[in-house]
Order: sequence, then structure tokens, then C-alpha cells
Amino acid sequence: MRYIRYCAGYKYQLTRDYEVKIPVHGHVVTAKYFSLDTDGTMKIKAGYAWDGPSGPTWDTKSFMRGSLVHDALYQMIRLGLLPREYREKADAILRDICIEDGMWKWRAAYVYWAVRRFAAQAAHPDNRRKELTAP
Repeated sequence: MRYIRYCAGYKYQLTRDYEVKIPVHGHVVTAKYFSLDTDGTMKIKAGYAWDGPSGPTWDTKSFMRGSLVHDALYQMIRLGLLPREYREKADAILRDICIEDGMWKWRAAYVYWAVRRFAAQAAHPDNRRKELTAP
């Protein structure tokens, strides 16, 4: 019997490669859909899927790029490719990118507070997406 195999929970998928400089230096990360160079150049490949902004919020244009970079950084931490100590840096990068993209500073401050307070489990190695099956 054949089964469809999938991972639930993704809302968005990159259609083109994306590159950004972030203040994370001294690490080399290479994975199927993303990489990070020692100078802070992060590359995320077309096809990368993420769930967008999480929590009680709205998926606005000013939140999309930040959520993409933040999700990729959390995935690096979950996979053990970046030390767990980089979680706070990832949260600050989310806030800063959102402000760059036009988010009101008070909203970006709330987003930062929320991920600091409630998102620790999302960066934990046990929080990997499970493969599901359907007939």
C-alpha cells in the first residue's frame, strides 16, 4: 500500500533563493535549504518552507522576511548547527528585520517579547516536525 508522506504546518515556500547579512559570525552552516557563512551571510534556497509568523498575530508584509530568517535560524539551532545560546540573537534579528521592513516599533517590541517568553520550545531539538502519512 502506498502512502502520501508530508509534514503539516507550513504555510509559505520560497520561490527564489534569498540572501541576507545577519550579525551571526564565526559559524559555517550547510544544510539542504540554507547556509550560513562565517561573515554572517545567510542563504535560504528556493523551496524552503516555513510557517510564517506564529502566535496571536497577523501575517503582514513587514513580518514575512523576519519570520523567514527567524525560522531558519531556529531550525539551525534545533538541528545543532548553531549553539542554543544564539536563540536570543535570532529573536533580536527578527525584531530588527521587522522594523527595517516597516513594522511599528511597538509591535516589533511586542513580537520580541513574545518570542523571548514563549518560543523556547520551538528551538529545542525535540521539536522537529514529524512525518505524517495518509492513505
